[in-house]
Amino acid sequence: MTPMTADGRDDREAAAVAMLERLVAFRTESRSSNLECVDFIRNHLAGLGIETTTIYDETHTKANIFATIGPRVPGGVVLSGHTDVVPAEEGDWTSDPFRLVERDGRLYGRGACDMKGFDAIVLSAVPRMLAAGLKAPVHIALSYDEEVGCKGAPSLVEAMTRAIPPPRAVIVGEPTMMAPVIGHKSSLSFFTTVKGKPVHSSRIDTGVSAVMIAARLIAWLDETMEANRRRAAPNGFAPPYTTLHCGMVKGGVAANIVAQACEFVTDIRSVPDEDPLAYRGAFEAYIAQEILPRMHSVAPETGVAIIERSHVPSLAPEPGGAAGALARELTGVDEAGFVSYGTEAGIFQRAGWSTVVCGPGDIAQAHQADEYLSREQLRAGVAFTDRLIARLSD
Repeated sequence: MTPMTADGRDDREAAAVAMLERLVAFRTESRSSNLECVDFIRNHLAGLGIETTTIYDETHTKANIFATIGPRVPGGVVLSGHTDVVPAEEGDWTSDPFRLVERDGRLYGRGACDMKGFDAIVLSAVPRMLAAGLKAPVHIALSYDEEVGCKGAPSLVEAMTRAIPPPRAVIVGEPTMMAPVIGHKSSLSFFTTVKGKPVHSSRIDTGVSAVMIAARLIAWLDETMEANRRRAAPNGFAPPYTTLHCGMVKGGVAANIVAQACEFVTDIRSVPDEDPLAYRGAFEAYIAQEILPRMHSVAPETGVAIIERSHVPSLAPEPGGAAGALARELTGVDEAGFVSYGTEAGIFQRAGWSTVVCGPGDIAQAHQADEYLSREQLRAGVAFTDRLIARLSD
């Protein structure tokens, strides 16, 4: 019989909610330190006799943390999450975003869905892992700065490859409504800064407009994406082609001055069989061949600079992959899906580990005011974790 709390709830569910309440209370926005949260996780696991490893960033204000529960043998499963959240600056929150509140079967709070809900389910299940007599280990891996380009995961994965026996599978618990996801697009983001020559707009022929050059470059992104759209074939992704997007532009100082500077941000989301760096290469070639000669013919001191912002690898589908098979077994969902958003899964996959994305909650709730995780999805995540524990205890 499943143990119940005094109010009639499953105590596994109650433990997950209590853990989620603690995690949501930590203001781990990516712009801030996550060390208080990491210290809490370390102390929680230490209280259960579990050793942890912490990997700090260069500033020593952020950290990854990982731990192993069970025997140190090959064939375990990595349960991967991130500790950071996006800012909670939306004006229409109906409750404090950093205090877990339940209304109508929904658990509201920043990160409740993305993805402290999964973290809470996993951390609250550790006593059950210890009691189960695992024959293969569970490795818990929690990163920093996923929301700003998966900056923490590379050092986390590098450290884990040196410290743990090769796992059978990695499950990245981003919100998928507990349905296995075996493929997602890569993400490449970079700044483009255009340096022009300012003159009075009445003599634009003697100057170089950074804003108008930037407009031509942005138009190239759009035209390239349109070409991709025209030749796209169904492949499971929505949309089924590589996208190139400019979401931010800043430049110019006055309507009658030819702009000296303009900067914009490019976001490329490529399908797994295409390399986003190849698109950047084509963009740079267009600049070198079509843009710079015209700029330099007027003012040699002008130019265009590109600075990388982030690069998150894709998750490539693995025919017969162990992680996908395990996730289908544990969820009972036969069909594995594809998504266009990025996760840390590709970083684990590049280490040679079979990887799948599968976690509680709806991605539509992520990064929104009144973000929530439903009780139903939390229960599904708890059940999934218990089935995994039973599987590793066979």
